[in-house]
Amino acid sequence: MKEYLITGGAGFIGSTLSKELLELGNKVIILDNFCDFYDPKIKRNNILDLIQSKNVVLYEGDIRDRNILKKIFNENHIDIVVHLAAMAGVRPSIENPVLYQEVNCLGTQNLLEEMKKHNNNKLVMASSSSVYGNCKDTPFKEDMIVDYAISPYAATKKANEVMTHVYHKLYNMNVIMLRFFTVYGPKQRPDLAINKFTRLMMEDKEIPMFGDGTTSRDYTYIDDIVKGIISSCNYVQDNSEVYEIINLGNSSPISLIDMINTIGEVLEKQPKIKRMPMQPGDVTRTFADITKAKKLLNYQPKTTFKDGIKNFVDWYEKTIELYQ
Repeated sequence: MKEYLITGGAGFIGSTLSKELLELGNKVIILDNFCDFYDPKIKRNNILDLIQSKNVVLYEGDIRDRNILKKIFNENHIDIVVHLAAMAGVRPSIENPVLYQEVNCLGTQNLLEEMKKHNNNKLVMASSSSVYGNCKDTPFKEDMIVDYAISPYAATKKANEVMTHVYHKLYNMNVIMLRFFTVYGPKQRPDLAINKFTRLMMEDKEIPMFGDGTTSRDYTYIDDIVKGIISSCNYVQDNSEVYEIINLGNSSPISLIDMINTIGEVLEKQPKIKRMPMQPGDVTRTFADITKAKKLLNYQPKTTFKDGIKNFVDWYEKTIELYQ
C-alpha cells in the first residue's frame, strides 16, 4: 500500500483520481479548502463515498497555509504527492490575477518547501495546455518555447514548471509536470463549457458561443487523464533523477460548434446559439502531441468525444440537483 497526498482532492480530477487510487489498494490523503469558486457542496458530494473508507484521510485547508501542510506531512508517511490544487480558469484569472499568483505560485512554493523538509522527493503536478498560448505550430510539443502566456492563469502554470525544476536540480526532487488538455467527463466543474452548455440546453436556454465557432480544443476524457496521472506516479517512483513535462491530451481537437452540436445530438435537442465576441485570454486552439506520453507512460487515450459526452450526460442527469 502506497500513501498518496492529493491536493485539490475533492475537485473534479482529484476526486476521480482518489477513487481510482483507493480501488487499487492505496491510502489517499485528501487536502482541499472547499473554496467558493463554485458551490462547495459539489466538491463535498464528490468525496462523500470516499471519506467513508478507513484508507482515506481528509484535511480541510489551504496550500497557502504552511501550518496545515506541516501537519499533514508530520501525521502521515507520504510516498508521493499529486498536486492538483490551484485557482483554475483563464477568464477569472484576468479579473483577479493577484489571487491566482498567491494560490498557484506561493501555495506551490509552500508545498515544495514542506516536501523538502520531510525528504519527500516524488511529485506529479498539474500544469496546463494554456501555457502554449496561441502557438502557431500544431500539434503542441513539450519542447516548444512557451514564454508568451496570454493569461495570468497560464503564467502561473509556466512559473510552476520553472520552480519545480529548481527543486529538482537543488534537492533531487523527481517531478512530472502534466500539461492537461481540456478535461471533461462526470464531475466536471460547473463553470466549464461542456457542463454549462449541457445545463443550458436542457433548460432550453441560449448557448453563448464566443467567436465564430471555429476555435477548437483537444478535449480529454477524465478516465484517460486519471490513467495518465497514475502512470506518471509509477514513473517517478520507479526512476531516479526525473524531471519531465508531458502533455496529456487526446490529440484530436474538436471545434466549438461541433462540441455544441454533439451535446445537442446526445440530448436530442437543437442548440439555441447566441453569438458573442471572442474573450480576452482565450486561445484559438489546443492540440496535444502525445508522443512523449505514449513513450514514457504508455499513455493511450481511448474514449471518443461522443462517448465521453454520453457518459457525462448520463451522470449529469442523475446529479442535476447539485447544479440548480
